[in-house]
Amino acid sequence: MKIKWLLLLFALFFVVGCGADAAEEEAAEPQEITVFAASSLTDAFNEMAEAFKAQNEGVAVVLNYAGSTQLAAQLSEGAAADVFASANSTQMQVAVDAGRITAGSEKLFVSNRLTVIVPADNPAGITALEDLAQPGVQMILAVTGVPVRQYTDEIVATFPADFQTNFYANMVSEEENVRQVSAKVALGEADAGIVYTSDVTPDIADQVLQIDIPDDQNVIATYPIARLADAPAPTLAQSFVDFVLSEDGQAILAKWGFGPPPTN
Repeated sequence: MKIKWLLLLFALFFVVGCGADAAEEEAAEPQEITVFAASSLTDAFNEMAEAFKAQNEGVAVVLNYAGSTQLAAQLSEGAAADVFASANSTQMQVAVDAGRITAGSEKLFVSNRLTVIVPADNPAGITALEDLAQPGVQMILAVTGVPVRQYTDEIVATFPADFQTNFYANMVSEEENVRQVSAKVALGEADAGIVYTSDVTPDIADQVLQIDIPDDQNVIATYPIARLADAPAPTLAQSFVDFVLSEDGQAILAKWGFGPPPTN
């Protein structure tokens, strides 16, 4: 009888020990979050992810960049993600309406401005936004629905009807996201494009010229961020959102040309 009890205790200790080893092994596996982010955030969020991983050992950050419209559509169709950072509130609302984001949980985390860019040699001699309506100018914009296009349309809507007609008549291409617009203008595939100031990144800065849009004509783009309501890693996802909103996160965004979020 004593031998049976000893064998039973040995078996029990073995099972508990294996369970502890399995738990330790599971805890040691890297955690992962998936972040859906607007294309204009590419450089800033690449650095953001590295900084976040440096503060959270063993964490992996998977970044999915696209136009906010595409990302919101993917989320509406059920794509798995932990965090959504949109270039406008319209596409964030799409995710809210689809039940993927809890209403009221989204936070504005950064702002941006629009600018006209032209190839470095400025073949069309553009000096102001009004020149984009001149005959013969070849212009690239983002496709309708993408936030930068929505902001552009808001600006154009304040001009006279004849300007609006001529402006859109000069559009030779519509791109899926703002980074494709900036890349094509940098390659000289058009005379001009409208992007965010943050899209004039170091890799194209010597290939394009910026033509400022005056404050009284411009709009301020505001970006919201939120954890997905059904995030696979909710605690880690919230930690990433908090990091983006933190002083360190804001410093990274400022480094890449973004402005602070609105205070009201």
